[in-house]
Amino acid sequence: MSSRSQSIADTLTRAVIDHRLVPGCKLGERELAEIFDVSRIVVRQALIRLADDGLAQIERNRGAFVAKPSMQEAMEIYDALTLVEQGVAAQLSDRLGPAGWAELRHHVERQRQAVAAGNDALADVLGQEFHTVFVRLSRNKVMQEIHAQLVRRTTLLRSLITADFDYCNLLDDHSRVVDLLEKGRLKQAMDLIDTHHRSVVRGYIMDRDVFPEMTPAEALAPYLDGTADAATTAVPLRRMAKSSGNGDAAAHVHVHLPKTDPAPASRASGKKTNRGLPS
Repeated sequence: MSSRSQSIADTLTRAVIDHRLVPGCKLGERELAEIFDVSRIVVRQALIRLADDGLAQIERNRGAFVAKPSMQEAMEIYDALTLVEQGVAAQLSDRLGPAGWAELRHHVERQRQAVAAGNDALADVLGQEFHTVFVRLSRNKVMQEIHAQLVRRTTLLRSLITADFDYCNLLDDHSRVVDLLEKGRLKQAMDLIDTHHRSVVRGYIMDRDVFPEMTPAEALAPYLDGTADAATTAVPLRRMAKSSGNGDAAAHVHVHLPKTDPAPASRASGKKTNRGLPS
């Protein structure tokens, strides 16, 4: 893959993550070649990379489209994440030293501070980063690469769900996993990792109308004119009107990665939110 193809693949990936290229969006080779001012061969290589990462689907005689993940795919992705992280947990339980445990606890504390401050955006980022740090501490490059690819595939899933849940439970899971592993209670930690991911998947409600559709040219413009940053490119969740069946409409918000099972009394914070912490 050429460096130009890689650059285009990275730009398209970011546009998907920022919800500017929505699931099902047509990724036409000719149109993208004109947008990036490259040959169709260069674009095709970039689209193949997106397909390898699960962010695009290439259909014979139809072309490429931003992927539309199904509930079955969501379960399979999180099953794979569970297996990778359980393997990492077994390694960390035996090998991690004081500096590693301190790094994990510091990350959990940063999450806790973000939640306490009501900074949902930062809490979302830190929630996902916890798992990245967790896997990185294994120092297993292959596991890190596999995990990173799976995390990229969750970005599409996070754009297609809606729910309400106790925000603090996912944070508590992170804290408890660290506690259990440091105490050598590997089986319980592995069980909690499995429960954590399964709870996330149970919260998925697929909806194709969460984000406004744009043409590829509109979606990619900020990345090409040098104005892209997190504040200007990420598309906010759209408030939709959902019919109640009697002609009335109740507003609801499509949100990220919820956990829907009720928390035990010892873990419940009583704080509800319409924002989710990535698993």
